[in-house]
This record gives sequence, C-alpha cells and structure tokens, in this order.
Amino acid sequence: MASWVLTAMDLACQKAQRTLFEGVSFSVPAGSWLHVEGGNGCGKTSLLRILCGLSPAARGQVLWPASAQPPISRPDRSVLHYIGHALGLKPDLTACENLCVDAQVSGLALSREQALQALAAQGLQSRAHLPVRVLSQGQRQGVALARLRTSPARLWVLDEPLVGLDAQATATACALLQSHVDAGGAVVMTSHHDVGLQGPGARLQLGREIGREKSLEASRS
Repeated sequence: MASWVLTAMDLACQKAQRTLFEGVSFSVPAGSWLHVEGGNGCGKTSLLRILCGLSPAARGQVLWPASAQPPISRPDRSVLHYIGHALGLKPDLTACENLCVDAQVSGLALSREQALQALAAQGLQSRAHLPVRVLSQGQRQGVALARLRTSPARLWVLDEPLVGLDAQATATACALLQSHVDAGGAVVMTSHHDVGLQGPGARLQLGREIGREKSLEASRS
C-alpha cells in the first residue's frame, strides 16, 4: 500500500485572466490531514476541485500512487469522496433515500439499515425519513457528512464541512474526521473553524499580495 494518497505538483489556477495561485506543491500521506487556509477569493475551493478532477489546472498536475490497483488516472468515489458547497442532495428524497441513491449511483453497496445507522451516528435519526427540503442547513450538512460514514474512499476532500452545524454536530463531525485519519485515511479540507485534528498534518496558506502573484506557505503540525 502506498504511503501517500496524492501529490500535487506545481499547481496553478487562473480565473478571468487572473492568477489565483501558482507553484502549489504538496503530498498528502496516508493517516494525515491537510488544512487549506486563506481569505475569500484566494482559490481554496478551486484547489479542492482541481484535486478532485472537477476543474482543470492552468498548470501542474495531480499524481496518484502508481501502485494503486487498478492504476488511477482520475479518482472515483471508491478512492475519493468530495463534499463541496453544493451538497448534491435530492430535495424531494428523504435523508435515508439520499444516502441509498447516492451509493447506488456510485456503484457502492449500501443497505437501508446501514444508511439509517450512518444518519443516527450524525444525530439525525429523527430526521431520517423526512424530505431533505424540510431540513435546516445544518441538518442537510449532517446528511452529507453521513455519506462519509458509508464511503470506502481513503481520501476525503471537504469544502467547509462544518458550515451550519451546531456545537454537538460540530463535535460529532470533528470526531468523524479524526477517526478517519487515525484509521489510515487522509483528509484535505477548508474550514473557517479550528477543527483541531491531531496527528500528522499540515496547513497550507494561500495568500495574495496586492498586485503580485499568489504564494503558498506550508507548516507541518
């Protein structure tokens, strides 16, 4: 098994002829976390989407372990699980149905009982049979996080995963992320909250000087 999950090499991102960042390079080892930080508009979401293969980089590449079987050119849901600002939930389906349909579309096996257990672990047992459209923002976020509990993916890429959560749900989510890292998984995320993950990790600071190019600072924890 490879000791690293992915490596980014000299990534650059441009939007509307403006450079958001460039020269971004890092590796994410198994059993570690990477917290991408920076102000609004610095390219945090764009970086995550590039890592997931959802947006092209202006320059650079994302490498996956050559030892992976089968070899990976672009990750699927068995390798990487992404939660972005758009949670990808079907509003007219119940929370439980959303988990089951999402697994089916991704080619993953998930029983109704397993879906209910995942929702209960997020504190949403009383909301499991309600349409997602009647849930609060925090409860919808919880449904999206419940999908992580049923995912076989080794790498989780999460864009502001704690948005809208109350104190108890935040603690539950942070414990979920920590348990994934402790089990040998990897987490790449943005968050305005201090998630407080323990163990090997790094913080990447995407910053911009006015009129000059984006820069990247990394500090290991």
